[in-house]
Amino acid sequence: MHKYIIERGVPGIGNMNGEQLCGAAATSNGALAKLSPRVQWQHSYVTGDKTFCVYLAEDEAAVLEHAELSGFPADTITKVVTVIDPTTGYAR
Repeated sequence: MHKYIIERGVPGIGNMNGEQLCGAAATSNGALAKLSPRVQWQHSYVTGDKTFCVYLAEDEAAVLEHAELSGFPADTITKVVTVIDPTTGYAR
């Protein structure tokens, strides 16, 4: 499995209430159930008009299939090659 960051343009998502976000997550979960175990959603960062979603997937095609099934766009799909954090600066 590879890690991907998916940028999705979703106008107004930052103004959605908890019930609306719950519905969006349920829609995504329904698509994920059809694709399991090829795609896993870890979490998403919600901004005004976009989400930045972190997924584990076999490949980019599986991410695109989730977008098609869920109806949520996958405007930009970026494969993560490694992760660093502040502690990386101390690993010598």
